[in-house]
Amino acid sequence: MSEQKKVAILISGGGSNMVSLVKSMTGDQAGDHPGRPCLVLSNKPDAGGLLKAAELGVPTEVIDHRNFKGDREAFEEALISAIDPYQPDVIAMAGFMRILTPKFITHYAGKMLNIHPSLLPKYKGLHTHQRAIEAGDAEAGCSVHEVTAELDGGPILGQARVPVLPNDTPDDLAARVLVKEHLLYPEVLKRFCQGERGSFEI
Repeated sequence: MSEQKKVAILISGGGSNMVSLVKSMTGDQAGDHPGRPCLVLSNKPDAGGLLKAAELGVPTEVIDHRNFKGDREAFEEALISAIDPYQPDVIAMAGFMRILTPKFITHYAGKMLNIHPSLLPKYKGLHTHQRAIEAGDAEAGCSVHEVTAELDGGPILGQARVPVLPNDTPDDLAARVLVKEHLLYPEVLKRFCQGERGSFEI
């Protein structure tokens, strides 16, 4: 097996996708997984995912965006200063709720993944489940894509679909999509660590 890739995971909340990624790399089912988690970083000190990461044995860091009072450049410089000592090969965004500047994205060009709760290119941005329901879509889902300077616009690496059911609320739909996210993201990460960039569906 080739040398394992170090994966840094960025979160802002409970970190359920982060947990699925870490377990895929370290759990009983990891086998010869080509990646291993080196860091979980949050922009919120009270993010529930930080404790989960620590319990899973992954180092954690916090860069509280509120300390930078809207100075995005200074915030991102602090992020880079916290991330780079871990020398990650991959940056996996897992519910990291800050829009990043081209400067940050360029620093990690070709290394960054993000999961988005829609079938991109549909419904970039927020409120994806509400928008899918309001549009009368028959199906919704999630996408993992490479991060580029265009918001939710990088090459799509994987997608998973779920039906939109009659009387679905956004929360109902979000819960079903989340189940698929936890299956899709680890599979895309594994392929990405192996150097595979083609898109697929599960």
